[in-house]
Amino acid sequence: MTDIKMNVESFNLDHTKVKAPYVRVADRKTGAGGDLIVKYDVRFSQPNKEHMDMMAVHSLEHLTAELIRDHADYVVDFGPMGCQTGFYLTVLNHDNYDEVLNVLEKTMLDVLEAEEVPASNEKQCGWAASHTLEGAKEVAATFLSKRQEWSTVFASHI
Repeated sequence: MTDIKMNVESFNLDHTKVKAPYVRVADRKTGAGGDLIVKYDVRFSQPNKEHMDMMAVHSLEHLTAELIRDHADYVVDFGPMGCQTGFYLTVLNHDNYDEVLNVLEKTMLDVLEAEEVPASNEKQCGWAASHTLEGAKEVAATFLSKRQEWSTVFASHI
């Protein structure tokens, strides 16, 4: 393990000290034209202890990427972490953390009501066979059940 500062923000995060689920600001950048880009670490599973099933990750990505835009026009991207413990939510010119939490909550409630995974066919998806609506709903329900914990990133005992 190294104390050298890495270029990737999440590589500098001590994953042994966080307590999922949580939503934290991972990065803020201001573009040359003054646009603000904010990247959120939306963590569903406890790092190195549990992870989401890949089919559920894939389906939740499709569902959230489509449904979150019904609540927020400032969303740029909602992309999965390779470690299968969460997603990165990127927004443009919006810096209201509490509103982002509310948008995530509304979106997860929408996921629970969904009847299908959007764009889960061979024409619109690069691996259409890798989806599970039920799995995505289970992940969303677990995340929602701990809504009051989303603002707490680090375990209290540390």
